[in-house]
Amino acid sequence: MQYWRKHGVALCYTLPAALIIAAFFITSILYTLYVSFTNDDGLGTTEWAGFENYVRIFQDMTYIASLKNTFIWVVATLAFPVGLGLMFSVLLQNMKGQRFFKNVFYLPYAMSLTVVGVIWVFLFSQTGINFILSRIGLNELAIDWLSTPPYNTYAMIVASIWQGAGTNMLLFLIGLGALPKEPFEAASIDGAGRLRTFWSITLPLLNPITIVVMGMALVNSFKIFDLIWVMTMGGPYRSSETLAVTMYRESFVLFHFGQGAAISILLTVASIAVSWFYLRKTIAREA
Repeated sequence: MQYWRKHGVALCYTLPAALIIAAFFITSILYTLYVSFTNDDGLGTTEWAGFENYVRIFQDMTYIASLKNTFIWVVATLAFPVGLGLMFSVLLQNMKGQRFFKNVFYLPYAMSLTVVGVIWVFLFSQTGINFILSRIGLNELAIDWLSTPPYNTYAMIVASIWQGAGTNMLLFLIGLGALPKEPFEAASIDGAGRLRTFWSITLPLLNPITIVVMGMALVNSFKIFDLIWVMTMGGPYRSSETLAVTMYRESFVLFHFGQGAAISILLTVASIAVSWFYLRKTIAREA
């Protein structure tokens, strides 16, 4: 009763907005779920299709390629930006001029993925990396990066790593700065080396920050769209599409709203399931 007396007025102000947001959120999910079971193209009469759209995702080679690319993005985004962010944070922790390097590494994250995509389209062009390779006698490595599968996917992952590693570094630096000094002093007295100290003390103590960083990277890897659309538009021949790009193309380019809705439902379920599994295992291990 005391809680309602103290916060009742504030709740009355926020409740209408919360109800409106919840209504739109739930309605959109239910409508998308309904459309995913139809062959709606936005032009004619909608017919019930059952699970046909979902079955097609695992039978059509275009959608299978999109699933594979999404898996590659998830693994690469978890491994490289997180790993590099951790490595950079450890290197910069006690380095002079730390503020300068923090700003340099964080600068790419201040740019939108659209801007990052434009920058890296130029870098992967004939006047960018290929020009440098030809100048140093490595002409055989100067390929058309964004038009040659699977190198186009790898090239875009490099751009994503460049944009995201700095943020992970800052988060790990915050975590490193908050660690207690006593365990490290005890390890130093016992004669533990740097590698042993890092593996046995630093990493376990950083686990709460690691959970946050990897959780963010996991969600972002599933919804990557703008970088791919700017750099390759999923091409050539839809070879570099992820589920998010395929969903957009099916819905708003090809007007296969039923198929696009099915892909969006699958993508949502997959991201929630993987995130839940990761958090459950991690928190259970912590406990």
